[in-house]
Amino acid sequence: MHLSPLLQSFVLHFGEMGSRWGINRTVGQIYALLFASADPLNADQIMEKLGFSRSNVSMGLKELQTWNLVRLIHRPGDRRDYFATPDDIWTIVRTLAEERKKREIDPTLSMLRELLMQTPGNEDERHAQGRMREMHDLIELLTRWYGDVQGLDTERLVMLLSLGARVQKILEIKDKFTSLPGR
Repeated sequence: MHLSPLLQSFVLHFGEMGSRWGINRTVGQIYALLFASADPLNADQIMEKLGFSRSNVSMGLKELQTWNLVRLIHRPGDRRDYFATPDDIWTIVRTLAEERKKREIDPTLSMLRELLMQTPGNEDERHAQGRMREMHDLIELLTRWYGDVQGLDTERLVMLLSLGARVQKILEIKDKFTSLPGR
């Protein structure tokens, strides 16, 4: 690797974390390099900095493109493709959340809906369907909440996240007002 110690630590750690998040270590390292780079990089620059083969870089960039996590940039007079991550970290977080939802949550909801439409054949299946209904309802609730949060502008989202447990106090105040006589 041809990186400063600071950048190398970040890239190596991101590769390790990426493998825990279900992406290839190489893809995680490519993403970390692009994220931390001041300027867009082409495949040759990525190969040189990370010491990866052309095929690994090419496959990694393709995967990042399918996740919508990198953008392709063309420079006048240069036929090479350059890659960069979105500048806004909140755009990255929103994209990651949306892509994970499409790949993991949506198929699970579809499968649960199909299973819940089937007629149970015995008591064990009725019990299992009841548990599946609980799981379905929880995932649906979280999905609706996710949709609401995705619709917030970044400033409001940061404000909401900054509230943390203080949301409980707001809900307690709401409960006091809604339990007043005449309401």
